[in-house]
Amino acid sequence: MILDLHNHSVRSDDARARVRNYCEWIRKRDLPLDGFVLTEHRLFDAESDYRPLEDEFGVAILKGSEVETDYGHVLLFGVNPDLLAAFDFSRVDLPLELVLREAERCGAVAVPCHPGRPNVGLFAHFERRGPVPGVRIVEVWNGGSRGQEDELARRRAAECGYLGIGGSDAHIVSHIGRCATRFADEIRTEEDLVAALRSGRFEAVSWK
Repeated sequence: MILDLHNHSVRSDDARARVRNYCEWIRKRDLPLDGFVLTEHRLFDAESDYRPLEDEFGVAILKGSEVETDYGHVLLFGVNPDLLAAFDFSRVDLPLELVLREAERCGAVAVPCHPGRPNVGLFAHFERRGPVPGVRIVEVWNGGSRGQEDELARRRAAECGYLGIGGSDAHIVSHIGRCATRFADEIRTEEDLVAALRSGRFEAVSWK
């Protein structure tokens, strides 16, 4: 099963894509995606119900979040009430150690994204401050990366023994499906996604 794990809709402050349009684009372009995750910036969208779109287009639509830490941006999968109460998603200076610890405690998974990017990527901070315990997975293919950012992410992830996911980081409709993650198991819910990520039975893929 192939899921694009990193996308933004109009619920994010810098994105212009509507979820229906993502679904239409996937079907129109016959993209090899079984579903995608909406990882809105600094919030978790608990309100929107995408089940009608899932039924109409035959794609899984899951929800996560992208938060900002002192070591760069981090994707959160399996967001639940306990995690929402653990820290303020809207902060731009969350301690990465706190995010990793609370995600683990609350049954979620935290994944640093575009880690090869300057300033907002994990490995830029490693150079100055050293690694943070608890990182297990990083995003090694990102649809918005430039230059050698993904190459750096893959190389450093291999050096650190991290597993890698892929996500398009789409902010406009035509960018979905650039990168994704292939799972060995079927995923229909956020709980399924957390279990699959914790199992390690996945690989990052890219069509950039």
